[in-house]
Amino acid sequence: MIAGVDEAGRGPLAGPVVAAAVILDPSRPFVGLADSKVLSERKRESLFDEIKKNALSWSIAFATVEEIDEINILQATLLAMQRAVRGLAIQPDQVLVDGNQLPKLPMPAQAIIKGDSKVQAISAASILAKVERDRLMVNLDKEYPYFTFSQHKGYGTKQHLYEIEKFGILPIHRKSFNPIKTMLAHL
Repeated sequence: MIAGVDEAGRGPLAGPVVAAAVILDPSRPFVGLADSKVLSERKRESLFDEIKKNALSWSIAFATVEEIDEINILQATLLAMQRAVRGLAIQPDQVLVDGNQLPKLPMPAQAIIKGDSKVQAISAASILAKVERDRLMVNLDKEYPYFTFSQHKGYGTKQHLYEIEKFGILPIHRKSFNPIKTMLAHL
């Protein structure tokens, strides 16, 4: 039993970091799995439901904005990954993680650079994490209507920076990230 693990949302200025863990069923091969960043939103959405329906086990977990600010984005990402693996209904024999850092886990694990484009289970985790985070940011768009989170998903786009300047810093903004950190220092 091999679990693939990936995250979404390390770089944005707002919102949680999301991790997913997926154990695929070797008897039900997937067509079309790839790194979530190269798939269209529509393709990710359809694969999201297919993965959840056909995987042997899957789990999605978060690290909050407060945790990101308290322990830093890398540690928060590893924490979310730990939570995702712990959340699996079936405990894997091995975990394959996208990137070059590993969370502390009770089973053997291996970091694979560009794993989301090399290992199907990591691609599946990449898709679950990205779709879940995007949906969460779209919901925050409703909560904070002056911010277009459904468009920029919390990334530091020109539009988002304009919104921060015009409407201020929200509770969902990462206070340890620049330019927010700098703005707070000048208040």
